[in-house]
Amino acid sequence: MKLKYFSHSAFQITTENNISILIDPFLDDNPTSPVKSKDVKADYIILTHGHGDHLGDSFKIAKRWNSTFICVNELANYCSEHGFKAHNMHIGGGYNFDFGRVKFTIAHHGSKTPDNQYTGEPSGVVLSVENKNVYHTGDTGLFYDMKLIGEMTPIDYMLLPIGDNFTMGITDAVKAAELVNPKVAIPMHYNTFPVINADPNEFKKIVEAKGISCKVLKFGEEIIL
Repeated sequence: MKLKYFSHSAFQITTENNISILIDPFLDDNPTSPVKSKDVKADYIILTHGHGDHLGDSFKIAKRWNSTFICVNELANYCSEHGFKAHNMHIGGGYNFDFGRVKFTIAHHGSKTPDNQYTGEPSGVVLSVENKNVYHTGDTGLFYDMKLIGEMTPIDYMLLPIGDNFTMGITDAVKAAELVNPKVAIPMHYNTFPVINADPNEFKKIVEAKGISCKVLKFGEEIIL
C-alpha cells in the first residue's frame, strides 16, 4: 500500500491491487500542489467536510473516473444531488469496503460548501487498509477524545494539521499526537496560504522529543506504508 501527499490535506492511498482512494483532493486551485486533478485516479473519494479547500476538485475527478464518494450523510447527499455515486455514513459509524474499513470520527470545525450548502458535521476518518490504520483528522482543533480513538484502534499513521488559525497549530498538534500515540505522525494543512504558514520540521523536532516518530512528506511525495 502506498500513501501520496499532494499538499494541504489532500492524500491518495493506493492498495496493492491498485484501488485508489483520494482524501480531500484540493489540487487545481492549490498553489502548493504539484499535481492537478487531471493527473489523478480515484475509485473512491473520501471527504472530511464541505469547504472548498477539501471538496476541491472531487467532482471533476469523480466525473472522469465514476468514483464513489464516502462521507457523512449530508455531504454524501450533496454529492448524490450532483449526480455522483455516494456511500452515506456518519460520525461513529464504520463500514467494510472492498479495500478495507472506514470509520468516521468527530472533528471540531465547520462544513459548508462554496455554494453555501450546509453539509453536516465535519469529520475525521480512520481507514483500516491492508493491516495498517491511518487516521486523517480532517480540519480540527484539539479534543481529548483523540485519546479514545488511539486506544480503540492503534494508529500506524496519523495525518494531522499544524497550520494554526483554522485548525490546530504546532503546539496543539503535538498534544494530539501524544493523545493518539501513532507509530508515525505526518503533518498536513500548512503553507498553502500565508495565514497557515508553519514549519513542519519544528513540529517534527518537538513531537519526536515526545517519543513519537514523524515523517515530513514533501508535496507530491509517495511512501510505502
